Amino acid sequence: MTGITRAPVRILLCDDHAVVRAGLLALLGSEPDIEVVGETGSGEEAVATAARLRPDVVLMDLQLGPGVDGVEATRRIAPTGVHVLVLTTYDTDADITRAIAAGATGYLLKAERPEELFAAIRAAAQGRTALSPPVAGRVLDRMRGVGRPTLTPRELDILGRLAEGLGNRDIARTLFISQATVKTHLGRIYDKLGVDTRAGAVAVAKEQRLLP
Repeated sequence: MTGITRAPVRILLCDDHAVVRAGLLALLGSEPDIEVVGETGSGEEAVATAARLRPDVVLMDLQLGPGVDGVEATRRIAPTGVHVLVLTTYDTDADITRAIAAGATGYLLKAERPEELFAAIRAAAQGRTALSPPVAGRVLDRMRGVGRPTLTPRELDILGRLAEGLGNRDIARTLFISQATVKTHLGRIYDKLGVDTRAGAVAVAKEQRLLP
């Protein structure tokens, strides 16, 4: 009785660095049950190519230069039924939260061993969650409330205005403070939340339930 031969997992690579894509092509080519069917260097190309090729998994970087980033590309691809496995060097709370919220099946760091990457690809192809150990640890810590940031009432006020989409000038006018004071508070908020953008601050605040 002969065994059943499974079709290889079909992969689409998305990374804006050609050298990285070449390295991944060589690495994944060593696995007989994994086949790279396409590669792209931008989020826009990834969305269009995923729709055309219908791969099992898109291996997605987060930072893709100008245009659509990896999170937005994931948000557009995930609803089509194609699994997205993030492969990145970034492991901030904001990046993890945004990627998972966008529909990523897994989140892997580029520092992982090749065997971990292969296993994550196979898991993602089956719709199973695949997380790097450091990422999994941070997700569990957030669920347990470990390391929950403590913001002052004023910082929470400003964070709430950020979530409403207000700019620094409008926040200053609403709270009767100067724009310089707003910038100072924003710097402290970013440090406490481990982010460096307004969108990242709002994403982490929502995930940590810091907003009413």
